[in-house]
Amino acid sequence: MTNLKRARTSRSDEIMNDFKPFSEQGSCSRSICETVNESHQFTIKGYSLVKGMGAGRYITSDTFKVGGYDWAIYFYPDGKNPEDNSAYVSVFIALASEGTDVRALFKLILVDQTGKGNHKVHSHFDRPLEGGPYTLKYRGSMWGYKRFFRRTSLENSEYIKDNCLVMNCTVGVVKTRFEGAKQCVTVPVSDMGHDFKGLLESEVGYDIVFQVGSESFKAHKLILAARSPVFRAQFFGLVGDPTLDKVVVEDIEPFIFKAMLLYIYTDKLPDIYEVMGLTSMCSYTVMVQHLLAAADLYNLDRLKSLCESKLCEEINTDIVAPTLALAEQHHCPQLKAICLKFIANPANLGEVMQSEAFMHLKESCPSMLLELLETFASVDDNTRQLLSRKRSGSSVYGQDLADGAAAAAESANPNGRRIGRRT
Repeated sequence: MTNLKRARTSRSDEIMNDFKPFSEQGSCSRSICETVNESHQFTIKGYSLVKGMGAGRYITSDTFKVGGYDWAIYFYPDGKNPEDNSAYVSVFIALASEGTDVRALFKLILVDQTGKGNHKVHSHFDRPLEGGPYTLKYRGSMWGYKRFFRRTSLENSEYIKDNCLVMNCTVGVVKTRFEGAKQCVTVPVSDMGHDFKGLLESEVGYDIVFQVGSESFKAHKLILAARSPVFRAQFFGLVGDPTLDKVVVEDIEPFIFKAMLLYIYTDKLPDIYEVMGLTSMCSYTVMVQHLLAAADLYNLDRLKSLCESKLCEEINTDIVAPTLALAEQHHCPQLKAICLKFIANPANLGEVMQSEAFMHLKESCPSMLLELLETFASVDDNTRQLLSRKRSGSSVYGQDLADGAAAAAESANPNGRRIGRRT
């Protein structure tokens, strides 16, 4: 039995060794699905004269072509459903030419004719559809809304002007095209950052030396100038010195300057062990805090944003106060807002206010207390509104149900044959 298992394992290993990923060589083909989109505007002049036709009766637009098929808009001034007692107008888009299982997306817009742009929009182009695009089975199949708009609301709205109603309709017909087999060339991922990091570490071709405390760092002025406006001005600006070969840097720790150089050359936030080695006594959060200050000093906006993002992930009651002070000092409004909301949370407020860092924040930046009070008041007000909504939830839910019912979509043929319900 043992020998048999070994034989099977050996055979499996051979198969895996023989296997080559598809991306290494061979041919490939693609099936590409996309929509062909066209729009049509349908204007109804003399709206008041089409009322009273009766439920199920309609007026129709001229046909328009999208994706090789003819389409038309059907407007029911007294609604499609007799049971609605003409309370709603209905709007449908119909497949007006021969076709089988035509898949499409739709958008209906009731145009606000005041120019304010408050259009009534029903669209399936900008939201996910669980069942995919809609399928129209044959000529005459429809998609649309039986309860498109309550008629009394429509007639008192700004959608009707000078007894005229305007609708825009967009149809996107799903088309699939096939790209035949062809030889594929595998493109490796970019290793530019790795190469530039190697250039920094090898010191090949360096033309500037930074003295930072007791440590020195060799770099390349052109690369630094391309990445930082401050370095560009220092080396190549109107008052810069292109012959400069040594710069003394103050107020930045050597390991922070090294981390900044690594970012400049690789475009990535470095790991703390990459900067300080395995014996690091500094936390990653502290490094990022100092790196944010350096990024602000040298106008490295993306590095600054990366640091803000990391600090947001690390926020807790121990570091939120110094992080808030840092955000205020270096003009980081998003980080500042997140810190204020964290402190204003009643679950965190007491512990943060007892910390030594918060005491220092009060003394160094007293105006921050006023902003904290405003944030706390805002959070408290939002909480009260939420509780108020919960107390009156039954009436709100009832209105939501009514609105949902009014927007229910359905597809059917002009003769009333039911095809399928869409919501």
